[in-house]
Amino acid sequence: MGRCISAFVLFSVHILSRLFYRIDVRWVGDHGVDPWRELKSQNLRVIAFLHHTSLFEPIFTGGVPLHFLWFMAGRILVPGADKTLQRPIVGTFYKLLTPAMVPISRKRDASWDGFLSRISEDTIVMLAPEGRMMRRNGLDSKGQPMSVRGGIGEILQDIPSGKMLLCYSSGLHHIQSPGERFPRIFQTARITYEIVDIAAYKRSLAGGDAPLKLAVAKDLEARLEKYRWR
Repeated sequence: MGRCISAFVLFSVHILSRLFYRIDVRWVGDHGVDPWRELKSQNLRVIAFLHHTSLFEPIFTGGVPLHFLWFMAGRILVPGADKTLQRPIVGTFYKLLTPAMVPISRKRDASWDGFLSRISEDTIVMLAPEGRMMRRNGLDSKGQPMSVRGGIGEILQDIPSGKMLLCYSSGLHHIQSPGERFPRIFQTARITYEIVDIAAYKRSLAGGDAPLKLAVAKDLEARLEKYRWR
């Protein structure tokens, strides 16, 4: 039942996104003829969404084929900010989007450890590695520069193999920015995807002076700067 509800919400957002927005998609590197179908057969384990600027980022589902949305439904494990999930409308929407939405606090506490314990071979972890949204001034809600946090490195430490889909958003402040209630319609949203082999990726970062989680954070920040549309 949970998978069916999740699929219904994903399909609905997909349809609405295609009605009211243009979604421009591009891929980095050699991704095959149909990367979405290949991802389904390549043990996809992590989806990392970078350049987190809006709670309306689910509109990017408009550029994802329905067969892949059905594949994700019921499999996604998401760490969600407890503050966001407590909101009556937005929180309910995200809980319906994926039943495995795990509330975590802003602090490194038992809620994060509980999330890590739920990762299994059958789950696809989806997260925004920056851990908070960028405001229009380019900073987070506390006026601090945006950066990738070490949580994604901790997740990758526990996943020996499989694929990771990196999603570089162009940003959605022109559609809806934090604090605004309603989105602007008939706009263009742009996103770049990159498929990364997890085992090879971790090997490429091993041997340096920094621990894996710090090396991953630094590398993802560099990739975002290189690949996102401007």
